Amino acid sequence: MSRPYVIPIFIPHFGCSHRCVFCNQSAITGAQDFLPTPEDIRSTIGRFLEYKKKNRSHTEVSFFGGNFLGLPPELIKQFLEETAKFVDLHKIDGIRFSTRPDTIDKDRLDLISLYPVTTIEIGVQSMDDNVLTKARRGHSAADTIHAVGLLKQKKYNIGLQMMTGLPGDSDAGSLQTAGEIIKLSPDFVRIYPTIVIAGSALAGLYKKGEYTPMTIDDCVVLLKQLYRLFYKNNIVVIRMGLQASEELDDASTVIAGPYHPALGHMVYSEIMLDQAKKKFNELPGHADRVTITVHPKNFSRMQGLNKQNIDVIKQNYDIKDVKIKTDSSLTDFDVRVVF
Repeated sequence: MSRPYVIPIFIPHFGCSHRCVFCNQSAITGAQDFLPTPEDIRSTIGRFLEYKKKNRSHTEVSFFGGNFLGLPPELIKQFLEETAKFVDLHKIDGIRFSTRPDTIDKDRLDLISLYPVTTIEIGVQSMDDNVLTKARRGHSAADTIHAVGLLKQKKYNIGLQMMTGLPGDSDAGSLQTAGEIIKLSPDFVRIYPTIVIAGSALAGLYKKGEYTPMTIDDCVVLLKQLYRLFYKNNIVVIRMGLQASEELDDASTVIAGPYHPALGHMVYSEIMLDQAKKKFNELPGHADRVTITVHPKNFSRMQGLNKQNIDVIKQNYDIKDVKIKTDSSLTDFDVRVVF
């Protein structure tokens, strides 16, 4: 699935009937709690279209940060009508938004069917009702299953968002959630590790010692397992970890938890290292120098952050020189090792 050029419009917290224990969208996005006006929407779309590079063809406007279908119907229509004008002018190709599963119903889907909505993302977070309750989500796993069924009837592109490390959750629980998501056959998923954001209810629990976040190392190990599981089942993982931003890079925003601006890269690098180790263990003999060949997109992933993977390979296999080359004929995570 080729990745579209996405123009984000933030509606922090609006449409949300519940304030989840982990959430503070204003701190995450840097956007204040006010709704965009039609002029704001036009201005944002126009500005992002100026940034768009020629090699990015498919373009979508996305409403993030709130619960889109939880907005009043009049506001949903206003947002969609304003954005649809750009589709009519062939400046963008469609509209997408994120929403809660319990606000997806026949009436709301009938409403948006009048507009060029292409993709709908659902905040699943977990398929364990106990975890959902502790996270104060206000919906059940059954709501997610029902919502996906309705969206499939309407032929929308479906994205499901899950979280790891929520209160009451575990690695096994996250893997079980992934398994339940796979049964729903979405077009893509996002995986967001839980981090402790200032101003969230979770921050209070953390300060009282009632919540312990995952370490970054444990998080990478779990995300690697989840990624492999989705990959095996032909489900695209389009993001692991929150999008890096000035707000999140500010130590006063992220109090604790496995936040890293290159978290996805770290996971991919671990996968590439595992692939290389398999090849090393299959080869007979030993040499001082080795050449590792990967697909061009995996060059930096094979190196690892700060060339950490190269250092590991040198130490584990007593190799003095590691050279990484690329070959576009290789696919996905294929690795070729030659002494």
